[in-house]
Amino acid sequence: MTNTDVFATTIEKTNRILKEIEEAYGWPPERRQQSYHALTAVMHALRDRLTVEEASDLAAQLPALVRGLYYEGWKPAKVPVKMHREEFLGRIRQDFPYALEGGVELLVRRTLAALRHYVTDGEWEDIRSGIPKDLAGILP
Repeated sequence: MTNTDVFATTIEKTNRILKEIEEAYGWPPERRQQSYHALTAVMHALRDRLTVEEASDLAAQLPALVRGLYYEGWKPAKVPVKMHREEFLGRIRQDFPYALEGGVELLVRRTLAALRHYVTDGEWEDIRSGIPKDLAGILP
């Protein structure tokens, strides 16, 4: 694979994730900024709830461009941030500046379902077992 192929592939995978979020809500493609904000708000809240090791393990499985978005603004010395369900959802709501149909929990489920295609079952179970049960219950 050439460098050009690698870039094209990661852009394609990122667009596929964003499109899946848009389709789940019925958002038209011109609302791409909204799906981008959904992706980053959910990923950053999850990343910051995980240990450094678990956050890094998850990142390793993401497409390269999504991985860059995931790491944007990360402060490993300040994690994990202890958040239970309501705090986690509140953080996402604060970081998602749009009207939201169906609530924040639905946004989390739909966004993580789009990312889930790139994460192995074993890694997903590691994530679920490493966070509080009330929070793990909202992960797809």
